[in-house]
Amino acid sequence: MTGLIVVAGPPGAGKSTVAALLADSFSTSALVAGDAFFAFIRQGYVMPWLDEAAQQNDVILAAAAAATGRLVSGGYPVVYDGVIGTWSLPAFLAATGLSELHYAVLLPSARCCVARVGSRVGHGFADLAATRDVHRMFAEAKIPARHLFTEDSDDPATTAARIRARVADGSLVHRLEDCGP
Repeated sequence: MTGLIVVAGPPGAGKSTVAALLADSFSTSALVAGDAFFAFIRQGYVMPWLDEAAQQNDVILAAAAAATGRLVSGGYPVVYDGVIGTWSLPAFLAATGLSELHYAVLLPSARCCVARVGSRVGHGFADLAATRDVHRMFAEAKIPARHLFTEDSDDPATTAARIRARVADGSLVHRLEDCGP
């Protein structure tokens, strides 16, 4: 497999665990944790879910996408783990410099995401209200069903295997022209 798999969804959806399993399933790969790019901001950081973070988020998204695209163009299959909703997918894909990617959205129930975020230990994100808000954004987005993984009960290995199968059959492909004008 060459190319880019984006594993997206709200906090607590299981993105990081599934993305790591996916990346580890290839003989050569890179795993890009989108959240890591927020740590580059030393002064003037704004919580990304706040309205006033829009400019910061645009810059960080573009930087993460550019780095990801460079890894892909360098020959590495890349799994990207991040909160990339349909509202930011066109800008992300354009900034990668790629013409397409595989887009998988993990969207278990809000209850499941909130429970997972609430039980995290040693994780930098624990805002339950923001978890609900971001889940609502994904739930209300017009995400084609072929990109959605909505099961609460799937273990991460099963979800990773399902994503890998759908990458192989081409059903997760999202192209630049799919993003519209």
